[in-house]
Amino acid sequence: MNVFRTLGQAIALAVVVGSGHAWAQQEPPLTLDTHVDIPFAFMHDPRFDAAHSNVLKVDLDKMRQGGLDAAFFIVYVEQGPLTPAGYAHAVAEAQRKYDAIALMLKTYPDRIRLATTPEQVRANKAAGRLSAMIGVENGYSLGHDLNNLDKAYARGARYVGLAHMGHNDLCTSSTPEADLGDPPLSDAGISDFGRSVVRRANQLGIMVDVSHSSDACVRDVLALSTSPVIASHSSSRALLNHPRNLSDDLLRAIAAKGGVIQAVAVDSYLKYNAGRELAEKALQAQVAHAAGDKTFDDEKDGYLPAYIEGMKRIDAAFPPPTVDDFARHIRHMVDVAGVDHVGIASDFDGGGGIGGWEDATETRNLTAALRRQGFSDADITKLWGGNLLRVWGEVTQRATVHQAGS
Repeated sequence: MNVFRTLGQAIALAVVVGSGHAWAQQEPPLTLDTHVDIPFAFMHDPRFDAAHSNVLKVDLDKMRQGGLDAAFFIVYVEQGPLTPAGYAHAVAEAQRKYDAIALMLKTYPDRIRLATTPEQVRANKAAGRLSAMIGVENGYSLGHDLNNLDKAYARGARYVGLAHMGHNDLCTSSTPEADLGDPPLSDAGISDFGRSVVRRANQLGIMVDVSHSSDACVRDVLALSTSPVIASHSSSRALLNHPRNLSDDLLRAIAAKGGVIQAVAVDSYLKYNAGRELAEKALQAQVAHAAGDKTFDDEKDGYLPAYIEGMKRIDAAFPPPTVDDFARHIRHMVDVAGVDHVGIASDFDGGGGIGGWEDATETRNLTAALRRQGFSDADITKLWGGNLLRVWGEVTQRATVHQAGS
């Protein structure tokens, strides 16, 4: 019996070694998603319970089922007026999301823990727990007050995205908003306040995120930052000419600074489909009108059954890009920037979701698509979190201000 068991183990080992995969068809050592949005009613409306939700694309059950170990939950605030009232509203809205994330952690401490260092992410994985990290999307939520960046750090934020859709008081956006009175794209980049935010983030050990920023702002940040920078959710402009994607020149520049670009699984950033775009706009207008809204509100209307069912019909008529389309973006970005400088983001519950990776339960499908693109296990380990953790660690090491809890 012992001989046969030993022989069987030897054969199994030979199969694994012969395949060239130390963990072939199994899990990467750690999977990390840098961008998961949450609604303002997160943890307060039963539909948005962090443990199990019928409408959220990411919850604790789905993470565990799909093998997603860690996620940056996002403190996002929509761009508004650059006025004292606008800033105060943005700060208050951000506070609601910090509090919601804290409530998730307090409610489910045995399942998910806050990670404020790369070491804590790895320790949570080893202990069989999920990791929650916090990222800030749109520096507008700082309320034009640098002290609020320190407060964000104290709440656990470990990256700060400078802009979103529409110019703000930090820098110009890749997508100006006419409704906000934004001028078209120009050579304007970072502001004086934006420079102070980048410098303070470097001092604190907060990663600076250039996703959503204009090309001019990205270049300014690269020239100013003393630490590597990240793009938390941006794909390849060479493969799809969308202003939210990054050009090959910017991919190389971020890599040269030692940073990482997290490719994002948003259909409209991966593959253009005019019919799908028109159908989505028509559906949004229809749902908003039925709900009594002048315009479509993602927060209010995006979770309504009429919208969810309508999107299913659109997916059937105009199939979204697939995990293989996404993997091709990742391949191109790796070919340009190097395998040490690319990572993965879903943008789930903020517009993300593609064929084969529609929610966190399907995370393994993306790993399989990366293998089909010829990535090795070592490469996939880097893409699924290793690169981001390396950059995060370097940003932390370069910090000159050390606070309690860091």
